[in-house]
Amino acid sequence: MRALFVTVRMKPEYRDQILKGALEDGRGSREDEPGCLRFDVFRDDSDPNTIYFYEVYRDDAALEAHRAAPHYPAWGNLPADWFVGQKAVVIRGTMIAPSEAEYR
Repeated sequence: MRALFVTVRMKPEYRDQILKGALEDGRGSREDEPGCLRFDVFRDDSDPNTIYFYEVYRDDAALEAHRAAPHYPAWGNLPADWFVGQKAVVIRGTMIAPSEAEYR
């Protein structure tokens, strides 16, 4: 399984639009992608302009399918200048525990 930890720092004036896109992408991922096992979006308690994603995909093919999904542009096409620094800092990893059978 592939796991992503994503940090997003938003410019305050674009926060609502960014959150809308992030939530739409997350909802579509959970509802429409069989290879997406988890897609959580949460806000930093100390900074309302920072959000995090925690995503788990069955494999690399499922991650690529996510990027090709019809809901992905709601997030993927947001303008880079709406963000502080790079759009997202992504840490990728391979899940070692729990196993996929235990995960669900």
